[in-house]
Amino acid sequence: MGALAVNDHPWAFTFGILGNVISFMVFLAPVPTFYGIYKKKSTQGFQSVPYLVALFSGMLWFYYALVKKNAMLLITINSFGTVIETIYIVMFIFYAPKDARKFTLKLFGFMNVGLFCSILVLSHFAVRSEYRVPVLGWINVAISVIVFAAPLSAVAQVIRTRSVEFMPFYLSFFLTLSAVMWFSYGLFLKDICIAIPNVLGFILGLLQMLLYAIYRNRKQVIIEDDEKKIPAAVAADQHVKNVVGLTTLPTSEVHPVDPPPHDHRKSVEVDAGSHTAAVSCA
Repeated sequence: MGALAVNDHPWAFTFGILGNVISFMVFLAPVPTFYGIYKKKSTQGFQSVPYLVALFSGMLWFYYALVKKNAMLLITINSFGTVIETIYIVMFIFYAPKDARKFTLKLFGFMNVGLFCSILVLSHFAVRSEYRVPVLGWINVAISVIVFAAPLSAVAQVIRTRSVEFMPFYLSFFLTLSAVMWFSYGLFLKDICIAIPNVLGFILGLLQMLLYAIYRNRKQVIIEDDEKKIPAAVAADQHVKNVVGLTTLPTSEVHPVDPPPHDHRKSVEVDAGSHTAAVSCA
């Protein structure tokens, strides 16, 4: 019956289908990263937090769609997202070093089990049925807004280093397109809780693409690190192995991008789209 209910809103159904297709591809974006983890039998310094947050958000949106009862297209994409994120987390735990594994299990227990179950129980027993959907919706909005703030670190890094090598254009493009689809879905479904987070997602997606257009041919900033001049992007890679990209669907998610290897003995200068390497001894 849920699938038929959405047919009362033909445009919502159309944008929901498009959102499912695009979000499906976005959910699969980390597959190459985890294939690399599988081949190397190591998490390579990546963090589990993005996947735990994505799973938590997906579980909440899935529960919200079940309670709402007329949002089958939210159920389909978030059920898939919940399954694929669970697979990512299991792989991460299997290949992570001891400390990272313990941290992941603790955070999973606190957020994905404890906090989710608390929200489920309180919303079911402490909130009257007529207010349950709005309360859950605004909880999801608050969590989505917090998650959407994560890509600002990548934006700041692009501005500081004048390098977009850690912010793939096509991922930003599809995430922005996803935001348009899900905003339209929420708009035609007359669900402000779905529409609002994707306004922010759309703005941040446009910002990422604008920065890509501005800095894709700029010279890389050279910064000082322990009295040695190295490209700023290399210095950033020494401290941050996990760069986030925004997904602007109801299951807000951040994706790590596996940075290319750097030779720290070389100083690379990128000039107006042509790549010339000037070698200097470290």
